[in-house]
Amino acid sequence: MKALEGVAAVVDRMSDAQRAEFQQVIEAMTATEAASGRREFLEAFPEGFGLVE
Repeated sequence: MKALEGVAAVVDRMSDAQRAEFQQVIEAMTATEAASGRREFLEAFPEGFGLVE
């Protein structure tokens, strides 16, 4: 849980440009992920960690 909170804190400090670039990376990772559990995590990541509202 602490690791996830740390990630959320880093995302919170990103500029808008950094957030957009990070979201593109997450989308690319999602598109190529074969494992359904990891793909579901990546799909939920942007909203769950504040990249999108």
